[in-house]
Amino acid sequence: MSEKNHQGKRTARQRLTAEREKQKNAERRRRTLIVATTVVCVLGLAAVIGVVAANSGKHKSSSSGPVVGPSGARGKDSLAIPVGRDAAKSTLTVWEDFRCPACQVFETMYRPTVHELADAGKLKVEYHLVRLIDGNLGGTGSLRSANAAACAQDAGKFPAYHDVLYQNQPKESDDAFADNGKLIQLAGKVSGLNTPAFDKCVKNGTHDSWVDKSNQAFNAGGFSGTPTVLLNGKNILQDRTMTPAKLKQMVEAADRK
Repeated sequence: MSEKNHQGKRTARQRLTAEREKQKNAERRRRTLIVATTVVCVLGLAAVIGVVAANSGKHKSSSSGPVVGPSGARGKDSLAIPVGRDAAKSTLTVWEDFRCPACQVFETMYRPTVHELADAGKLKVEYHLVRLIDGNLGGTGSLRSANAAACAQDAGKFPAYHDVLYQNQPKESDDAFADNGKLIQLAGKVSGLNTPAFDKCVKNGTHDSWVDKSNQAFNAGGFSGTPTVLLNGKNILQDRTMTPAKLKQMVEAADRK
């Protein structure tokens, strides 16, 4: 490996680590705010409580309809979108948020390797879509983009649209993905995805409740942040020596068994 490539991968890992630490700090601040709010409530400052409650509810889904999973969803409660062959000996489980900068760093760094292994039938990927950034920063961009990605799964276009969303990810503080029109516009970058059925699914929030249920499963799992990436159940991002090349070696070794 050239020194330039080595430096590039090291920089990407550093960005991923930095973004996840930033995310953890934001979550700690949010929890501190909740605790502080509880204390204020005990003191009877109802007016302050009303303001905090109003703000904290902005990221919540307005959908109260039935949970409608996307076509082909698998796993417990059908919360995983599968990519790759069922016969693959290794499974990569990815918990991600389309507004999450660290998720974009992971995708940029690992996407070619993950695609290569999945296309070769050596790796199956199960994507779980969550809305962590909506909860941390407010807004609905995580929810709206996750619903749109589930709509793309209905159309058999999830992998391509998934990549388009990350390639066009706005800044974390910019809730641009809250605009359904923007999500429909981006679908134009995926051949055959812009259809009346897709547009209707996006605008109606067909899979909103499913996204919320996936987010609840993420919280119940006790994960520290996004992306959370498990290879055959083991969190690979906790390994500071992990690289795309090492991931490939692990998957190919399992495939030979």
